[in-house]
Amino acid sequence: MKLIALSQVNLNVVSSLIKPPQGAMTGQAMARARSLTEFQRSFPDEASCAAFLFTRRWPGGFVCPVCGKGRAAALKSRAYTYECSDCGRQTSITAGTALHRTKLPLTVWFWAAHLMSTHSNGMSARQLEDQLGLTYRTAWLLTQKLRRSMVDPDRDPLEGVVEVDQAEIPFRAVDSFFDPGNAGKILIAGAIEVIDRDTNEAKPQRKGAKYLDTRSGRTRLAMIADNSAASIEAFVRANVKPGATLLTDGHASYPGLTDYRHDPRVVGKMAAHVVLPWIHRVFALMKRWGLGTYHGLRRKHVDTYLNEFVFRYNRRFYRHASFETMLGLAVHHEPASYWDVIGHANPRKGNVVLRRVPRRRKTATGMRQDGSASAQTEGQNQASNAGAQLHMAEPGTTQ
Repeated sequence: MKLIALSQVNLNVVSSLIKPPQGAMTGQAMARARSLTEFQRSFPDEASCAAFLFTRRWPGGFVCPVCGKGRAAALKSRAYTYECSDCGRQTSITAGTALHRTKLPLTVWFWAAHLMSTHSNGMSARQLEDQLGLTYRTAWLLTQKLRRSMVDPDRDPLEGVVEVDQAEIPFRAVDSFFDPGNAGKILIAGAIEVIDRDTNEAKPQRKGAKYLDTRSGRTRLAMIADNSAASIEAFVRANVKPGATLLTDGHASYPGLTDYRHDPRVVGKMAAHVVLPWIHRVFALMKRWGLGTYHGLRRKHVDTYLNEFVFRYNRRFYRHASFETMLGLAVHHEPASYWDVIGHANPRKGNVVLRRVPRRRKTATGMRQDGSASAQTEGQNQASNAGAQLHMAEPGTTQ
């Protein structure tokens, strides 16, 4: 196997692949593509995409994930794969990331990230299927993996003055036409920073005072099981820094947060969006986005959709550069397979999967349906215990 030696810093090999377009700021790995023309010029081929992933994953040079050493060689026989000179471990730029074992070209991943992050209303799997010429299953799995890359595990919690509230949103239970009147309800909790426009910082005031001339900052959303104190306190502690001022509607669950400064605003007969304007604006935008782009969110994957909305809202002022952030996070995320996404056990790892619908087999006389699910399960157990052989006179059956 032919190898190309890398230097100690390991940047000389990929330095020729990184060609920032004109106008790029000094110190940035790649230019921020603010238009389709710039995006195509920055990432025209696989080499430019691989160079970007290399610099984001190993900004100081290649580091072996096994031994931690930096001496390696690039393989000629495998694209963008490096072999550690100390332990011999071969590592590609996508191994151990959200792109782990991908069969798609890197350019497809970059196009999908650009479309999902820069489009003002997001991009559903059905739209991505038409835009990139993929099958729906491939487009769906691609969007699910990218949504999981929109959360920075080391992100800072909200601080300063934070509005907190709960809301109900409809979810789509079946594949038929979505009817909001007959849909189920998902209970979600939300928090958003309140920023003073003059100082561009959070400015806590005395309790009961009105916060005028403000704007919204970062936000967080998550599904909660119920309106109990345990659920609400868990959400607040996971997303808001202790010591922050909480602007709430006076729910009985908030007084238990003793390490926060609680400033309740009892709604009463007044509209809730008047008392807590910014978090209710987020709720309204999220509901309209879920109904307009996805025609109703799914309960099973609702947290990933909420993370997508939060990612896009927090980067609403520089949306055309957020795709770099998404891909930068993707190279540091643990890989998630199809079975991890849908929450089922992988049948290839020895786990028995019971079929809900009997399987149809192709025989010499035509298509034939298997027995019932219970009979099939018993047949599988008997076959595994007795080791039944195929009946050659009737293909597809056992004797």
